[in-house]
Amino acid sequence: MIMWNCVINLNKQLIPKSNLNLNKYWNLIKIRNLSNDNNENKLKNENENLLNLIKDSANFNEITNDDWSTTPYNSAGEKIALLCDNDEKNKIKVNPTDTTIFMFPGQGTLKVGAIKKYLHYPRVKELFDISNQVLGYNILNICLNGPQDKLNKTEYNQVATILTSLSALEKIWEETPSAVDNCKAALGYSVGELTALIFSGALTIEDGIRLAGIRGAAMQYASDKEPNQGMLTVTSKSRVNINKACKDATDWAINMGISLPVCQVAIYLYNQTKVLAGHEKSLEYIINNHKNYKINVIKRLSVSGAFHTPLMKPALKSYIKALNEIEIQEPRVTVYSNITAEPYKSSNQIRKSLPKQIISPVKWEQILHSVYKRPHGNTFPRTFDLGSDGTMKTILQKNNFTAADSCTTV
Repeated sequence: MIMWNCVINLNKQLIPKSNLNLNKYWNLIKIRNLSNDNNENKLKNENENLLNLIKDSANFNEITNDDWSTTPYNSAGEKIALLCDNDEKNKIKVNPTDTTIFMFPGQGTLKVGAIKKYLHYPRVKELFDISNQVLGYNILNICLNGPQDKLNKTEYNQVATILTSLSALEKIWEETPSAVDNCKAALGYSVGELTALIFSGALTIEDGIRLAGIRGAAMQYASDKEPNQGMLTVTSKSRVNINKACKDATDWAINMGISLPVCQVAIYLYNQTKVLAGHEKSLEYIINNHKNYKINVIKRLSVSGAFHTPLMKPALKSYIKALNEIEIQEPRVTVYSNITAEPYKSSNQIRKSLPKQIISPVKWEQILHSVYKRPHGNTFPRTFDLGSDGTMKTILQKNNFTAADSCTTV
């Protein structure tokens, strides 16, 4: 089984690990010590500095040697390649009960110190060594020591979430390698879609980490550029109530002096449960008037931005630039798009869809229904929740209780 012992260049030739030469050629973002000072000029300077760093970081032109580009996950052996082969004669016949599905979480599930349980697996340290060089700061230290407020920041949390999931994947490699060989689909929630693409071989580890760093920094910039954004989990018995509540909330925000207020569904979680996102004033209206619309407010999310809404548009320029400067391969296992709830069909579709995901609703509920739809009485594949500490399993349980019985938290 080929893992970290080799790297793969663009011509698919195996390069000995000894030739791996990662250069710390750019610094994505610097650690910012934000005080509680709300001085507007200071915030403006912080935003300008962050924007400059994003512009600088989204530059792949200094790379002159492709030998460093590694992707262990699309070399899981001939089984994955054959499972994805269109030639029916070459496919390995696999008992459906032996197949697996991997779920990768998004931002908001990670706690300080959660990474500790994976550090004894041999390749996890190397994974973080590579990441520290790629990012230009010590992401492992933030994962281990926090503080939690710092780890929660979008610019750090998205990368940390991906690395935690990849570390959980290393546990699967070591303890249950057959689960990797027989994986049929990789499901990534929000930024977890990048993790799924790394696992599928569509993205190299280095490129995936860079994209996550740029994505997180750019979305942090978009959040800071227009403050007072947020996200809110709600339940209701009627989607009409949600739509009307959002419309009334934006109308109220206009009366409060916001010129182009946003309040909309950002994530479809499970039956009757959604995440709303937008301006704080709009969300306050929902909270204060939820009974009138027969809406139950579950909780506020610990994020500073209205992710998956048009308020994230300032994040697109640097992210698109970075995407255009890397090579994206065809996925070797099925990966579902967050914005269409359908499998990706080409690398070009991946390149076009990833930026749209930042400003469009995540159709997670629809993805789960598509993947786990089975006639009554049929058995389900084994599912692995990789790195969310059970959050993704809980969401699956809300969508499909029987499928969740076969889900293991790693």
